[in-house]
Amino acid sequence: MDHQRAEIIAINSLSFIAADEIILASYLNLSGTDLNQVKDNLSNPETMEGILASVLDYLLQNEKCLIKFSNTHQLDPTEIRAARHCFPGAIHD
Repeated sequence: MDHQRAEIIAINSLSFIAADEIILASYLNLSGTDLNQVKDNLSNPETMEGILASVLDYLLQNEKCLIKFSNTHQLDPTEIRAARHCFPGAIHD
């Protein structure tokens, strides 16, 4: 998967999470951040990829959200995993 496609998937993932208050609260809690910090990090090119990676990590750790997101965007869940490998901190197996 190329980086541009991975970014599109990650941005769509972020929109998916932000659209549901319960999912958003769970993401913020697990990531140890708040909404203002996420917004600030997204506006900074040096930290944006870390936020996008964390959003993909969240989906990959939450099967219910992963399946719902995948179905909504007509993606195979393995594409989310492939997208995650395009961002810093990915564990390649």
